Amino acid sequence: MRKTLKNRLELTGIYLIVLLMFLIISYPLLWTISLSLNPGSSLFSSSLIPENWSFVHYNWLFNDPSSNYLLWYKNTLFVATITSIASVVVVAFVAFAFSRYEFVGRKYGIYSFLLLQMFPVLMGMVAIYLLLNTVGLLDSLWGLVIIYIGGGLPMNAFLVKGYFDTIPRDLDESAKIDGAGHFRIFFQILLPLAKPIIAVVALFNFMSPFMDFLLPRIILRSPEKFTLALGLFNFINDKFANNFTRFAAGAVLIAVPIAIVFLFLQRYLISGLADGATKG
Repeated sequence: MRKTLKNRLELTGIYLIVLLMFLIISYPLLWTISLSLNPGSSLFSSSLIPENWSFVHYNWLFNDPSSNYLLWYKNTLFVATITSIASVVVVAFVAFAFSRYEFVGRKYGIYSFLLLQMFPVLMGMVAIYLLLNTVGLLDSLWGLVIIYIGGGLPMNAFLVKGYFDTIPRDLDESAKIDGAGHFRIFFQILLPLAKPIIAVVALFNFMSPFMDFLLPRIILRSPEKFTLALGLFNFINDKFANNFTRFAAGAVLIAVPIAIVFLFLQRYLISGLADGATKG
């Protein structure tokens, strides 16, 4: 009886903690959505749901000639998509090499990955600016893509390499006995089994360009090349006064592509191991 009561109390405590965390996370989101439906430009509202709510700010973002929102959205989707795909390809090959092969410098390469993760990105901003200026990629979306791919390589490769290490090498040996080469082992055995970590890398690298402000701020100069984070900042700076409601509307729409990609990759996160083992 006491054990049952104790289990119920523990379960109730867990639910209360989850509920508290849900309220903490959901309130800012609901407040932002409410702000985006406020037809005025004030940051404050008397209620969570505006009495005279309207989609006027969303209409302005998409239809007003002075709004570059769709262009910024297109730029961000371009950077996010290319970064996500290229990062997955590069990281998978690098992690495969470090996980399955012995070569000169392998040990120091792994140590380099660990070392590079310890330093914040801010330390390399001046070097990044000078490098892109030298190669002519300053104020370029491709320059931004290259920096995102290179900047995320150490952490992502280290994660994927660790996941590859958990896959038994006996599978590789069995495939070699059957006549499989290195690429066949990589594509037909390791990658299917590594779907969960590959999906994580793809999702995080897709999200980064939507969330990052500092790097685009340093690299991009032309308004027509801005990403969403950088473009939306203009809605609350001196030039555009204090259009927090337009800023909120633009910020809410950022979640749409991220949610779509997450829902698409969710099945790989959940069933990737089972599917990969069956195909292997």
